[in-house]
Amino acid sequence: MKLLYQTHSPYARKALVFAHEAGLAEQIEVIHHETSPLRRNEAVFTANPLGKVPVLLRPGLPALFDSDVICAYLDTLHSGRKLIPTEGEARWRALQVQAVAQGLADAGIAIRWETQRRPKELRYPALRDGYVEKLLASYDWLEREFDPEGALDIGQVALATALSWLEFRELPTFRPRARLTRWFEQFCQRRSMLATPLWGQTHD
Repeated sequence: MKLLYQTHSPYARKALVFAHEAGLAEQIEVIHHETSPLRRNEAVFTANPLGKVPVLLRPGLPALFDSDVICAYLDTLHSGRKLIPTEGEARWRALQVQAVAQGLADAGIAIRWETQRRPKELRYPALRDGYVEKLLASYDWLEREFDPEGALDIGQVALATALSWLEFRELPTFRPRARLTRWFEQFCQRRSMLATPLWGQTHD
């Protein structure tokens, strides 16, 4: 399998960290691709009509995208404990945390458009502030509701990779929240995280 990847994408990193945690990383060739809505990447568009990474290329089978779908597929390929719980409250809790993590990354990208990527004369401060509010409210919810004591699951992978990207991009921090910070620092020592560092800049 081949994974179309971007070294500074929280979504691509999520898929690759998941592959490491599932014991599948050695079966995947990682190929870096720069993508941006302003710069068409033909190789990525050929596999994904949205022109975004990650994309998983499978021999003799259709390509899979996005990170949620790729992780769900990878979870069917190993014989260990499933990282996406299959039933009960554990399943819904893991998927809920994954959804919050996805929203954090989405909000962070929106903030970057309104503070760095969009031409200054086109930026909308009120929209930026609205997305910052989403980040801060999500951090507070996680500090109250996130239970890091359970077995490793997709929610934890998604959350760790989202939070690490938010720090990488120097966006509003979650750090004053002690429980969340303590869990994050411990998770970042996992081999899957150490093997997939974020680096590089977006080219619009």
